[in-house]
Amino acid sequence: MKVLITTFLFLYSVSIFGQRDSISTIHNFRITPEILLGATGESNSNFPDRDLQKQFIINLSWDHSKSDDEWSQRLKSMTTGISIGYTDFGNTKHLGQAISVLPFIEFNAFRTKNLRVQIGTGMSYFNKKYDSIHNPNNKAVSTDLSWSFKLQMHYNILETKTINYHVGAGYFHHSNGHSRLPNQGYNSLLFGVSAEIMRPTKSIKAPPKQAKPDLQKSKYNYFAIRTGYGSNTLSRAFNDKKSIYSFSGEYGWVLNNTYKIGLGFYYRFYQHYYDYIVDNESLVQDGREFEQFKTNPGWNATNLGLTLSGELLLNHFGLDLQLGFNIHKPGYKIDWRINQGWEYVPQVIPEESNIVLGEFNTYYKIKHLISTRFCLKYYLISTKKRPKSNFYLGASINANLGQADFTELNIGYVHNLFSIKEPN
Repeated sequence: MKVLITTFLFLYSVSIFGQRDSISTIHNFRITPEILLGATGESNSNFPDRDLQKQFIINLSWDHSKSDDEWSQRLKSMTTGISIGYTDFGNTKHLGQAISVLPFIEFNAFRTKNLRVQIGTGMSYFNKKYDSIHNPNNKAVSTDLSWSFKLQMHYNILETKTINYHVGAGYFHHSNGHSRLPNQGYNSLLFGVSAEIMRPTKSIKAPPKQAKPDLQKSKYNYFAIRTGYGSNTLSRAFNDKKSIYSFSGEYGWVLNNTYKIGLGFYYRFYQHYYDYIVDNESLVQDGREFEQFKTNPGWNATNLGLTLSGELLLNHFGLDLQLGFNIHKPGYKIDWRINQGWEYVPQVIPEESNIVLGEFNTYYKIKHLISTRFCLKYYLISTKKRPKSNFYLGASINANLGQADFTELNIGYVHNLFSIKEPN
């Protein structure tokens, strides 16, 4: 599973440079070295002492402002690229270093070219992780590979013909998507400087410069289905990865062949919840809190919900963000009980004991209700061609509100419903 997701993100990272125009035009390829310093936040109590966090990043990117693709014209001043970074967390012995690869998009903030926002997500490799004997106080990561996310802002302080100098600040996060516990994650705030080196490239037979046609508004409907396979771990006492199977459907609108807005539903089956119930673990035993779950283990290991989604279409690629509302997820009650009390709740929980379990408070109600999902998609046929039918592969991270739930690979089918006047 981890290898497949890493491969998908690598292909996404490489292929994002392949976003080209339908005609040959001038592009700006940019190389941006960046140095950042900041603080590595405490992930847990007794977290190891540390110095300043240090990052060195090389950003490789393409400026799409001169592209004739509809999405690039509508988004204006959009840049796509890949960040390759080295991070020293400020404690070589216990926190170590990480190598990160993050595809990103970058765009102007508040309609000013001097201030830009960069959003990226990808994977990181860590050479130090949690170990109950040799590194017990670093509970930030417990796997070699983890998801990474960054949100940065860059301000242009000096501009020349070939180099733009920036100062910036950003938030960086690493976690493994609940694939193994503990998984407190790294959260960091960094400040830095960068030099954007621009290298214009021109095709050998570039056509004469022509005025771009006015963009015409368009709107059409679609429906889509997808199936997914994911995995996660239940708790530190049940720390082996088990499967999550999902199926979903969606109906919505594509606006200007760039933005998708959809309403849908999802079905998920959690193997961990099912096994906990059928294996008659502590909290479902006769006379215990969830003994009624045993009357229908499959139903109580199921999750049903509704979604509101928004997606950005970039030819072969899509960036999809979903907000979900759970209408049925009883197994999460077990999850909450054993994960939100003591830091380590043993597999066997005596009926008469002083072990503190999670309380069903307001925070629980919100997290039980709201799910979120971020997905990177690769479409078999470029959305620029407006195909009637299309397939995609996706890699996603799913969360209970903002806390990672599971990592997933998906395959989906999209059927576009064009009106008679809508061009194919």
